Amino acid sequence: MSIESTNPATGEVVGTFDETSSGDREAHLERAVETFDEWSETSIEHRQQLLSAAADVLRENSGEYAELMTEEMGKPIGQARDEVEKCAWVCDYYAEHAAEHLDDEVIASEPEARTLLSYEPLGPILAIMPWNFPFWQVFRFAAPNLAAGNVGLLKHASNVPGCARAIEDVFREAGFPEGAFTTLLISSSEIDEVIEDDRIAGVTITGSDGAGRSVAETAGSQLKKNVLELGGSDPFVVLEDAPMDKTVETAVQARLINNGQSCIAAKRFVVVDEVYDEFLERFVEEMDAQTVGDPTDEETDIGPQAREDLMEELHGQVEETLEAGGECRLGGEPMDRDGAFYPPTVLTDVPENAPADQEELFGPVATVFRVPDEAAAIEKANDTRFGLGASVWTEDLERGERVARQFESGLAFVNELVKSDPRLPFGGVKDSGYGRELSRDGIREFVNRKTIWVQGDAGEETEMVE
Repeated sequence: MSIESTNPATGEVVGTFDETSSGDREAHLERAVETFDEWSETSIEHRQQLLSAAADVLRENSGEYAELMTEEMGKPIGQARDEVEKCAWVCDYYAEHAAEHLDDEVIASEPEARTLLSYEPLGPILAIMPWNFPFWQVFRFAAPNLAAGNVGLLKHASNVPGCARAIEDVFREAGFPEGAFTTLLISSSEIDEVIEDDRIAGVTITGSDGAGRSVAETAGSQLKKNVLELGGSDPFVVLEDAPMDKTVETAVQARLINNGQSCIAAKRFVVVDEVYDEFLERFVEEMDAQTVGDPTDEETDIGPQAREDLMEELHGQVEETLEAGGECRLGGEPMDRDGAFYPPTVLTDVPENAPADQEELFGPVATVFRVPDEAAAIEKANDTRFGLGASVWTEDLERGERVARQFESGLAFVNELVKSDPRLPFGGVKDSGYGRELSRDGIREFVNRKTIWVQGDAGEETEMVE
């Protein structure tokens, strides 16, 4: 069997890849175990050196990797280059900080005893990753876990097989041992079987909440640690004292980044009545000014949706919302051109329980809600089953922080778009999942937090560390 890679801007097949056979999958799993036995015993300093080398490989081949992302899933080329650099950044971060994040934590307890927490690797970890950030999503898993002494197996989205292979090559070229990071080109129907394999110690997924529930159910039945980074319907709250120029500019960026296909993209714009008309007029104008076109063109702001079926699903949500009584202020129809292109779209007057009110719209479609005041804005922001990111816009920073603390989300930003940063924990609540990636928390997700108690002999005093 083979997997085809299709350019969503043209519909042309750009590559064909052989699926991983059952025999090869077995060999990869066995090698992962063997590699883990050695890799987990290597010094943290050596692991950090190899991560630094991986960052060098990424930067040296940035143009090639960016072009591959653009070709396979339509990311605008400038954003693709930025993604490669961010992957190098996360490698740099753990190359510098992994040792301190995994250092033994000494805890004072009883006299004549030394107690501590030790952070020890678990084994082979399966990562199920999406297509929308085909390099970044993988590296934010791989960098901390390889630094921690685990080994990784990647089941990437089926429409980015070239990216999956390229990422495996990055680690190989950086000097990681064979089996430290392996790509499995397998179908979704094979995932449960891999999770259930005794050699897999844990599993992480970035994807839809439906896929997350399925993975969590299988992993839970095997009592295996799992991390879920799922969808989002992030609110972008505009209060009456918002700095309007910056607010509108960032609102457009926050909705359209990566062609609107981001779990932490702003999707629901909640605007207080006093500034609603001004915000809406300027927002629609700026959305309409964005250039939709060839993602390889440096001047393009928005490329195609990643697949034709995804564009059709998005349009179905828009149509159902309009049939329920919503109003379309901009866009709303697939573009009359080759490729999976959908225009910037703005919906208003969306009734409760319509798709644009309650579902995640994964594309360049914004929903703008009018609310009377701050309290209503917070209530509307939290009126979703998702809880990944949220932002609030106001000149009063104390007010902004107070509002941010009331968001039911894993991430809350004041006067800034929601984004990930290697230095900060990343993850959500409610149907957006559980667990955290990045920072100290991310490297400690797939480790054994082992309590060690060392008791001195009778009459022999053991030095305590305060």
